[in-house]
Formats: sequence, structure tokens, C-alpha cells
Amino acid sequence: MHRRSFVLATAACAAAGAARAQHAATHDTLPPAPSSKEPYARLQGGVPHHMTPEQEAQRVTDSPAPAGPAGRWEPRAALPIPRSEMAWATAAQGRMHVVGGYGEGAVNRDYHHIYDPKADRWLDGAPLPRGANHVAVAADGDRIYALGGFVEQNRRSDTNAYVYEIAANRWSAIAPLPRPRGAAAAVMQGGVLHLIGGASEPAAERASVGWHEVYDPKADRWSSAKPLPGARDHVGCVAHGGQIHVIGGRFNTFEYNTDLHHVYLPARDTWELRAPLPTARSGHGLVVYRGRFFAMGGEGGFLVGGVPRQARVFGQMESYDPVADSWQRHAPMPTPRHAVGAAVIGDWIYVAGGGAVLGGAVQSAVHEAFTLG
Repeated sequence: MHRRSFVLATAACAAAGAARAQHAATHDTLPPAPSSKEPYARLQGGVPHHMTPEQEAQRVTDSPAPAGPAGRWEPRAALPIPRSEMAWATAAQGRMHVVGGYGEGAVNRDYHHIYDPKADRWLDGAPLPRGANHVAVAADGDRIYALGGFVEQNRRSDTNAYVYEIAANRWSAIAPLPRPRGAAAAVMQGGVLHLIGGASEPAAERASVGWHEVYDPKADRWSSAKPLPGARDHVGCVAHGGQIHVIGGRFNTFEYNTDLHHVYLPARDTWELRAPLPTARSGHGLVVYRGRFFAMGGEGGFLVGGVPRQARVFGQMESYDPVADSWQRHAPMPTPRHAVGAAVIGDWIYVAGGGAVLGGAVQSAVHEAFTLG
């Protein structure tokens, strides 16, 4: 199919399928989404879950990094439902957006919950035109992009790409990804959107990729840039000082987590190594706060016949100084989780939801915020 015809067809299908998905509400009149009364739920059946001692024993918080200022964590309004595998979150216009993921017994949800820190409450935004997990998201002023994702449990990726207009509370299709992938990292840099890493087809293999593709919003067009060294997915990714940092992640599965830290230099279209992440992990959050990069949460371990072995759900909070190229540790998360939604608003890092045990079996509605005070 001709590319233009494909884009138009994709847009038409998305518009038809999303007719029910667009709320009449605007950004200023979004309906509230009350917090969940249950902190955890099982994916199987979507029913409330009480953590067992064995599951709580998966939590680890020790970090080998030198001590920095501890900071403090405080509870915030719980998510409307326990959920995970959103593939992070993004902040725009003073609110945090958490899109897609696992929840209520399914892995292909179209959720779009919006957190208002001023009121400490959640709002119900227009849902994603199609449900998926591990959707890459990034904000650009008054717009939010949602790219790719898996429609099965951490597998079977697609090329769908959407932009959300905040003021209109509306999603629209944009040029699809050149290649299908989920669990990629999305970040705005220099007026264009970089989509890096992830995992792709065939679904039975679900192999990590190092693809680096760049979307130009003005032209509605994708192009290629130098691939990420060491193909991986579930990474942390931030833009800072005109550069893009990709930190941690996994080679195909959380059995093969890495501490790799690469920085992309756009002017030279090349990658360089930086100081490694002190705790190798994947599915962690990564944000820029007070000029440092803060990494929190994540998972690692083995599943043997579906049974966890050496299972770890990380609560470490470690931060990186891009000037000194060094790491330090801070007060760990009160509730370790992976596949969280993490974003910075004001002087707080908000960390919502996430997996409570290794893998996707248990979702969380827990929402905690960190500040150095």
C-alpha cells in the first residue's frame, strides 16, 4: 500500500474506532476518577489481591552507590485502578498522564488517567484509540504522543501512533511507526521525537531491538538515526542539555538486565558511554529533577515454569549527575514496584502504579511522591 494511503487509512480506522473514546469534556472539565480502595489486584481475574510474605520478600532496596541527601517520600492519591506495564508516564501542563497497560484482568487496556497534583486527584482523560501495554509516551507542549505497544502480554507489537491534544481532550492518528515495537523509549529533543530501543516481532521471540527512529511533527514523517548500541527494551530515557541518555534496561528479558548507560549526541549522530547505573534493572522510572537523573523501581530475576526464582522488585532511588558523571543513592521507595508511571511536576517526583511482583501477575494502585525538600 502507498504510504500516504496507509496513513490515511490508519487515521480513518482510528477515527471510527475512537468515536466512543473521545469524551465531550475538555481539558478543564475532565470527569474525576476516584482512587481505588484496593492497593493491589491480580491480573488473572482482575480481583483484589493481598501480598503474601513470599511476594513481599521480592522487594529489595540496597544500593551500592555512595549516599546522597536522603529526601523523603509521601503517599498521594491512589490510581483509580491497580495497573502496570504502562511503559512509564509523561507530564504536561502541570499534570501527569498515564496511558494504556494491564488492569482489571486484561493486558490491552486503553486507560488514560491524568493526575492533578494541586488537587491530589485523578481525572479520566479520553482513552487511547486502541488498548495496548508498554506504549511509549512523550509530551511536547500541549500535545502528548503515544507510540507502538504490545496487544498481548508483553508481546505482539504494532505500529500504531497517536497524538493527544490536551485542550480538546482528543486523540488523532499520526504516521505509523516504520516498524512494530513495544517497550520502546520516547523523548522529545530539538523539536523532534526520538523513539529508541524496544522489542519487536516475531511474537514468539520478542527480541530486543536497537532501532532509533525520529518523528518530525511538522512533516508527519519518520526517519532513521544511529541505532542504540546494545539493543534493549524497558530502558530509562531522558533528554537533557541537548543530549539523550538511555540507561539500564534488558536484553530480551529481565533475566538479562544491564547497567549500560549510553548518551546520544544529535549533532554527531553518535552514542557514547557514561557511568553505569549502580543497580542493573529494567522497567524502572527515569526522570530529570533538579538537574540530575533519578532512577527508581524496576525488576529482575528468573521465571522457571512460571515460578519466580531470585525474583527482585527494586525500590532503589539512585540519581546521576551529568556534569560529574557519577551516581549516588537516596531514600528508597516505600513500596518497590516496576513498570511504573513516573513524572516530575514542580519539586516532586510522582511514581504511580506498577507491578508489585516479578512479571505481570500483580498490579498496583499505589502512588508515592519524592522530594529532596
